[in-house]
Amino acid sequence: MPYPVSVAVEPSLTNRNRLTTAFRLILAIPHIILVGGVGVSVAGNGRRESFGGETGLLGAVAFVLAVISWFTIVFTGQHVLGIRQFTVFYLRWRTRALSYLMLFEDQYPPFGEAPYPSSLTVIDPIGPRDRVSVGFRLFLGIPHFVVLVCLGVVWGFTSFVAWLAILITGAYPQGLYDFGVGILRWLLRVEAYMLLLVDEYPPFSFT
Repeated sequence: MPYPVSVAVEPSLTNRNRLTTAFRLILAIPHIILVGGVGVSVAGNGRRESFGGETGLLGAVAFVLAVISWFTIVFTGQHVLGIRQFTVFYLRWRTRALSYLMLFEDQYPPFGEAPYPSSLTVIDPIGPRDRVSVGFRLFLGIPHFVVLVCLGVVWGFTSFVAWLAILITGAYPQGLYDFGVGILRWLLRVEAYMLLLVDEYPPFSFT
């Protein structure tokens, strides 16, 4: 069965905007402040851990709401609808901002909900929530945290190579592009899992 969290990125490999690529990190600062940069920040058992990045002001709110949701799901089996809607909104915005920051798209991301070449879809759980996996969610995520930290180091090097390639040739190398998009998908699946949007364990996969 497909994982209930999916990320779609429309390929943008050639005819890239060299000027905005050169200053991408600066241009992305407003979004970084709101929804964070590359890295994973997770909530569980009333604790917060950050692995390779922070998740911005909205991410801090999502963390607090995840702590609240941990209690409501463990003790009642219910995920408050308003909390769930906000968390999905945050992750969708984060998907668009990260796609821009990671050089996958040249179009500037909107502030809030609006059409964009990169998108995230979360399928709501069917049936009762898995209280046991929610209760131990932070510990269950540890293998993914370790892998994502290692992949993040590799991505940092490959993204610098891609940045230079775009400035020189105007194109993002296909192999590096696919690798980066795979990391984005992996990262967002883990974040959705840690923010208690889904109970299915994330695959160790780039697709």
